[in-house]
Amino acid sequence: MAEKEHKDAKEEKPEKTEKVEKAEKAEKQPKAEKKEKGEKAEKKEAAPKGPVKADYGKDFKYIVRIVNSDLDGTKPTFIAIQGVMGVGARVADVVCRRSHVDRTAKIGTLPDSKIEEMEKLINTYSEYAPTWALNRQNDIETGADLHIVSTDLEIIRKDDINRMKMVRSYKGVRHETGQKVRGQRTRSNGRTGLTLGVMRQKLAQQAAGAKTEGAAKEEKK
Repeated sequence: MAEKEHKDAKEEKPEKTEKVEKAEKAEKQPKAEKKEKGEKAEKKEAAPKGPVKADYGKDFKYIVRIVNSDLDGTKPTFIAIQGVMGVGARVADVVCRRSHVDRTAKIGTLPDSKIEEMEKLINTYSEYAPTWALNRQNDIETGADLHIVSTDLEIIRKDDINRMKMVRSYKGVRHETGQKVRGQRTRSNGRTGLTLGVMRQKLAQQAAGAKTEGAAKEEKK
């Protein structure tokens, strides 16, 4: 037993000496290194969390207004223009080519002169585009071929629906009743009203059957 205790004491001694050595090394470490470590730790803590916003410069416009529509300035010109109602891929492509603007350039980087030119091209699209490319051919009031954009498109759409309702056309009646207008099926999709489960339907049928039986008995009496 004495020998074991003596061995344990010998084993404990090197552990203590190691701790002492580490403490001595830490004391000898220069202060400059400690400062550097502290600065690195502070930088890590101060690092921003989440996505970093790209800096496009002072003159960059994050919101570009064209034809009464606010467009995202960080998007490519070809994509951003399509945010205007009535402007699709075809119209956007034509406008970019006619205004000599790079399709992939961010619209927020374009000068005001180019934006005004693009807006003018959108507003006058019906003057230089073929008839088949317009969205309002043979207008019911003027008979002209037009291309409607922005809020005017929504206003004209509502006017057309109201006209159909007033005339009491089939489409107008369907609009009034909230049913599908273009000949779609309504048996499975577009069903309106309260939905009844299988059990409720059975109960309703049983109740209806009971009522008819009661009425038949009363008639016999």
